[in-house]
Amino acid sequence: MAKSNDSLYHGHQTNRWLYGLNTGFFAGLIWGLFHWLLYALNFTKVLPGFLLDSFMRRSFLLSYWGIAVGIGTFIIFSILATYLYMLTLGQYRGPWPGLFYGLFWWAVIFLGIGPFWGMVLPFNKLGWDSITTEFCLFLIWGLFIGYTIAFEFHDEASREPANAG
Repeated sequence: MAKSNDSLYHGHQTNRWLYGLNTGFFAGLIWGLFHWLLYALNFTKVLPGFLLDSFMRRSFLLSYWGIAVGIGTFIIFSILATYLYMLTLGQYRGPWPGLFYGLFWWAVIFLGIGPFWGMVLPFNKLGWDSITTEFCLFLIWGLFIGYTIAFEFHDEASREPANAG
């Protein structure tokens, strides 16, 4: 006997931790690969493995394995950032919290700890092409995380059965 549509949607709960893991993984993968493409096309001087730049040799980070490890590190960073977003800003709706979250991480990395730890060049030596590219990349990365979380946990219309109302 088939279930009715009402019973299919009643009590639907998304597992927040698995959803955050999934969102963070794809945020890191998609925007990490996009960052590599922007680096390969010389839009930015920031390496795809910039999070590891102070811990590993630059010659390794420029190799294919180094690029893969750098993207993997960005995936892990994105998963952690997604969980942090869920804990701090997950209750907000719309695109703005995600945009501000991306802006926050850009400022932390490019104006704060990044130059101090040697992950990125100092802001005045980075160049406007790299600054603009990284700014835009972090904005859309934050938008991806924020809007994905907001849409899943605040879009109640999608949980309604098709024949409702």
